[in-house]
Amino acid sequence: MDLVTQATGILEAYRRAGRKLATAESCTGGLIAGALTEIAGSSDVVERGFVTYSNEAKIELLGVPASLIARVGAVSAEVAEAMAEGALEHSLADVAVSATGIAGPGGATPGKPVGLVYLGCCRRGGRPLHERHLFPGDRTAVRRASVEAALDLLARQLARQPN
Repeated sequence: MDLVTQATGILEAYRRAGRKLATAESCTGGLIAGALTEIAGSSDVVERGFVTYSNEAKIELLGVPASLIARVGAVSAEVAEAMAEGALEHSLADVAVSATGIAGPGGATPGKPVGLVYLGCCRRGGRPLHERHLFPGDRTAVRRASVEAALDLLARQLARQPN
C-alpha cells in the first residue's frame, strides 16, 4: 500500500471516530505529519506535529525528562513513550504517535544499530505503548519504513480504543 492510501485510511478512520491526532518525531523529521497532511482536509484530524530532532527539543517541547534521556538514551522505548505522552500533554489531540531512531548512515552505537527505530503511541487517558523495529536499507528506506509503521500503529491504536 502506498503512503497516500495508508494516510487517507487513517484520516478517514479518525474522522469517523471523531478523534484528533498529534505526532512527535525525531528520526522521521516530520515525515509522519507530512504523509498525513499531504491529504486535503487533514486539518480536521491532524491537530499538530512536533519535530524534536535534538534532545533539547524533546525536553523543552515535549517534557521528556533529561534524566531519562541520560539514563537510557534518546533512541529507546522509554523515550518513545515519553514523547507520545508529551505530545498529548502539549496538544488537544486524542492520540499521539512518536518516532525516535537511527536512520543512518552514521549514529550507530553498540547495541543500537542503524535502522533501529522505536515508535510510541498513547491515547488520552491510556497508558503509552511502544514498538521496536530494526529496518533494513539506507536512510531513506529506514525513514519511509518508520512512517509506514507509525501509520499502522495509529490505525491499530484507534481500533483498540473505546468509542
